[in-house]
Formats: sequence, structure tokens, C-alpha cells
Amino acid sequence: MIYLQLFIEFFKVGLFSIGGGLATLPFLYNISDRLRWYSHMDLANMIAISESTPGPVGVNTATYVGNTVAGILGSVVATAALIVPSIIIIIIISKFLNKFKDSKHVKNVFYGLRPASVGLIAAAGYSVIIMALLNMEQYNKTGIISDMFNIKAIIFATILLIITNLKKTKKSHPVIFILVSAFIGILFKFN
Repeated sequence: MIYLQLFIEFFKVGLFSIGGGLATLPFLYNISDRLRWYSHMDLANMIAISESTPGPVGVNTATYVGNTVAGILGSVVATAALIVPSIIIIIIISKFLNKFKDSKHVKNVFYGLRPASVGLIAAAGYSVIIMALLNMEQYNKTGIISDMFNIKAIIFATILLIITNLKKTKKSHPVIFILVSAFIGILFKFN
């Protein structure tokens, strides 16, 4: 039963998250809220790992969630469910694209999907920023304003933003920043 539920949930994510891996995040937050398979903090960690490893964020996250919920077979089911809608849609589009490629209706559909994709990605980015820089759980417990802010994370994010925009480091490969950030996270026990 859990495999069927994993398949259905991630099939829906794959079907409706137009715009790539980060566009899956609002759907993954929804799954977290409804099914409690993982917490929002777990999802933030999954995103960090998925961003740091090869492959699309959505696929890496589906694999991770599937493995967490139902082991290796669960990871295969969740990953397959996420990519099956894309395969089906691409096959359908490829059959009809040449026939309708000059259609103003098709162009309008694609034009309308752009802001939807941007909105989904922006919502995901906003959620990650809030989760990384604020500690709302601690604030809700204590009511102390200073407990709301994750000072270490804010300082580190500011330093990283400055360093990545310096002329000397701007052209550095992103993997360098990912590895340094992972090392600093381990060293200073970011959580």
C-alpha cells in the first residue's frame, strides 16, 4: 500500500511541477504537511543534499523520500513516479509538435506556463531562505525575537553572497562553493 501511495503522490508532483526540480518544492512541502513522511527541516536537508549531488533536485529528493519511507524499492517507485509524467508528456508533445508548432494557442500556453514556473521556483526559494535563516520553531516556543533569527546562517549566507560576487571568485566553479559550504556546515555544526 505504501508503494502505491508513494507512486500516486510523486506522479502528481511530476505531472504538475512544471519548471524543473525547484518547482517540485511546493508540492513536497504539501506532502510533508499532509502525510508527515518527513519534516520541513528534513526537506531542507534533502534540498541541500540534492543541490550538492549530481542530478535533478526533484529526482534526488524523490529518491531520498522514497528510501526514507519505504527503503530501496520505495526510492525506485518514487523516482519512477516522478519521471513517468514527463516521459508521457514528451512522447505526446513530440507526436503533435510539428503539427501545432506554429499555432498561436500553443505559443500562448507556453507563454502562460513561464510565469507559473517562475512563481513555483520563487515560492520554493522563499521557503528555503525562511527555513535556513529563521528559526520559527524556537521563536514560537519562547516568543523572544532574537530566537527567531539563525545568526550563524545569516552571517554565513551574507559572507557567501559577498564572496561569490567578488571579481576574483565570480568565475569559480560552483562545486568549490558547495564543498566549502559543506565543510563549514560540518565544522560549525549548522543544523
